[in-house]
Amino acid sequence: MTRFIFVTGGVVSSLGKGIAAASLGAVLEARGLSVTILKLDPYLNVDPGTMSPYQHGEVYVTQDGAETDLDLGHYERFLRSKMTQNNNFTSGQVYETILRRERRGDFLGGTVQVIPHVTDEIKRRVYAGAGDHDVAVVEIGGTVGDIESQPFLEAVRQLKVELGHQKALLLHLTLVPYIASAGETKTKPTQHSVKEMRSIGLQPDVLLCRSEVELEEVQRKKISLFTNVEERAVIPLMDAPTIYQVPRMLHQWGLDQYVLDRFNLNNPQANLGEWDAVVDNQLHSQGEVTIAMVGKYMELLDAYKSLTEALIHAGIHNKTKVKIRYIDSEKLEADHSLIDGADAILVPGGFGTRGVEGKIYAVKTARENNIPYLGICLGMQVAVIEYARNVCGLSGANSTEFNPDTQYPVVGLITEWIDEQGNKEQRSEDSDLGGTMRLGAQVCHLIADSQAHRIYRSERIEERHRHRYEVNNNFLPQLKEAGLVIGGLSSDKTLVETIELPDHPWFFASQFHPEFTSTPRDGHPLFQGFVAAATAYQKAQEA
Repeated sequence: MTRFIFVTGGVVSSLGKGIAAASLGAVLEARGLSVTILKLDPYLNVDPGTMSPYQHGEVYVTQDGAETDLDLGHYERFLRSKMTQNNNFTSGQVYETILRRERRGDFLGGTVQVIPHVTDEIKRRVYAGAGDHDVAVVEIGGTVGDIESQPFLEAVRQLKVELGHQKALLLHLTLVPYIASAGETKTKPTQHSVKEMRSIGLQPDVLLCRSEVELEEVQRKKISLFTNVEERAVIPLMDAPTIYQVPRMLHQWGLDQYVLDRFNLNNPQANLGEWDAVVDNQLHSQGEVTIAMVGKYMELLDAYKSLTEALIHAGIHNKTKVKIRYIDSEKLEADHSLIDGADAILVPGGFGTRGVEGKIYAVKTARENNIPYLGICLGMQVAVIEYARNVCGLSGANSTEFNPDTQYPVVGLITEWIDEQGNKEQRSEDSDLGGTMRLGAQVCHLIADSQAHRIYRSERIEERHRHRYEVNNNFLPQLKEAGLVIGGLSSDKTLVETIELPDHPWFFASQFHPEFTSTPRDGHPLFQGFVAAATAYQKAQEA
């Protein structure tokens, strides 16, 4: 029978519930338990796929093709288990399901209500997401007191009653602010947050107290007294030099042991050696490289969360600190000097025409100056556009996404492809935006003797996709004739997956998103190769 840990947040948002939940999962996994994590999002969008990156940050894509909350990226980076579409759902999905059932007459003319119908659907999805894992950590989005999260919290209250004391535990993440002018930390916001929880029938079992400064024992005792939480379960969580230190911090405070005691489990001690190695490599790097990331959502860097973490992972495995210079591609169009001095250039994915010419300039700079280049999704498409324009002589070459009337549409909308089950998928310009892309993990065949094959050391890989546009095969003969190498093809060998330049020190681009499968413990061969190339370029410039 699965044990459940429900994670809520109080006082303010952005305290790090996702990292806390993932870190706890990592420690429990290190004690031999099978762990999965769910994220329940209270907003009414069906999924984050059509939401602006400025609103929501990155859209994370699971192996089975679900567009989900970026916290699922944290979960997969901290755990060995893989997330699926069952690990994330929104209020929008819950209400959509209920309303479809009501329209079909499933409720036999009865009144459809938040309790029991909405809460029952939430509980059903929580049980489905937990599957047969030993422990399911369930993170509730938003902050306690938000109107939209109340049905989720009511469902948690019901689940705690149904499951009982030894199978359900409530962990509340809260803020203990430090008032510099008074020189002291204040516990009152935490007290009020727990009071808010208790007013809706929820008594936290564990308090994770986020603070800038160390909490003294007297303050922990005070919090315990006023919140009715056992003192050993009042756990300080200070800012850390790296998020990958958090599993060790939680273990040192005995959170994993408290959880096992509550659940009446007897598992071996946690071996956190892999996490200690990750932290040691990250904090004791032997060099530093600067990578220019040329994107269009630079006002909210969470839009590139997995990508940023993948570069950090590559730095960890190269024992090199990776300094990312975030460059707005629109600003680069006006000021080319923004890219000067970079040891490597990366162009990530994105949608829409804004800033595309800046990205094309970044590709041109990397190609002409032998600077290591990595393009991802749109970053591959703009590399093809740049090559078509400036090497093949196809002036004005473009993607139909940016110019539907271009004379040379070297990139166009995918109208059909074969999915992993062998089914034919079809799209048109009129298809809905939500969930209609080529999504999820798909097979890619790597050509022998290609750079792609050398990087992955394999003839067949699986990487995750999220895109609507593809390289137009009608222009492949001209592109190949001019020297562009296609190193990877889709499962049915009809779509371009990777491109490379043989006469360049390191020029590689992929249609897929390799950042979604990078982890701090294992890294990713593509990013590790990219950071190694940046280091080699830096040394060559200094010589």
